Amino acid sequence: MFATARDGTSIGYSLLGDKASPKRIALIHSLAMDREFWRPVAEKLGESCAILIYDCRGHGASGKPKGPYTTALFADDLADLMDHIGWDKAAVAGASMGGTVSITFGQNYPARTTGLGLFDTTAWYGQTAPKDWDERAQKARDEGLSGLIGFQKTRWFSDAFREKHADVVDRAIAVFLKNEVAAYADTCTMLGGTDLRAGLAAMKMPVRIAVGEEDYATPVAMSQALQAALPGAPLHVIKAGRHLTPLETPDVIASEIRSLMGV
Repeated sequence: MFATARDGTSIGYSLLGDKASPKRIALIHSLAMDREFWRPVAEKLGESCAILIYDCRGHGASGKPKGPYTTALFADDLADLMDHIGWDKAAVAGASMGGTVSITFGQNYPARTTGLGLFDTTAWYGQTAPKDWDERAQKARDEGLSGLIGFQKTRWFSDAFREKHADVVDRAIAVFLKNEVAAYADTCTMLGGTDLRAGLAAMKMPVRIAVGEEDYATPVAMSQALQAALPGAPLHVIKAGRHLTPLETPDVIASEIRSLMGV
């Protein structure tokens, strides 16, 4: 199914779970993934709630207009998508890039946000982020996405997980390689320029935070900084998890979402 964002961009989406449930959650994938990133978690949630998964602009089956991209633009896309399916409000959860978009949605649309799940993510990637992300974007332009595979595999998944679950790793790589380089690069630039720290203190909705113990893309310290800025938000450090915990530990992430939503 498709919706149209306010600027005319097509957004591909799927509705899962109990579509009539008043308990609603939108799940936002990480950089260079697509909506299927959330399928393992959605399966664990079953019929406990209505679940929206979708492809962010520049990803999957959604439109890939030329940038620049911003997390505010991505948050607007979700608001437009919710309007399209008739949701006035929902919990929103995201991993990595999806977490930064979730934070932005909570800041820009607080009345439409019943709760936030922030997984393997951050409000700010640090002082060197613009340079670091621009370098990754340029490497993709110069070498193609295949030039980043070795770097990504070790960041995404722990050594033990890669050995035991080659099928999951292979699927993630296949999705990664389908991305358009220009859209990937524009999204990298977006993340490098993101700084959402100033708006954290005003966020009053329930929040749950989780991060892999071995995550060195968004290290535990970044989740601790979120927790410090969001008093009362529990932080779950997932033992032996790395960066893509919804794929590595879907049971754990589904449990976090159930707790967030009270289901």
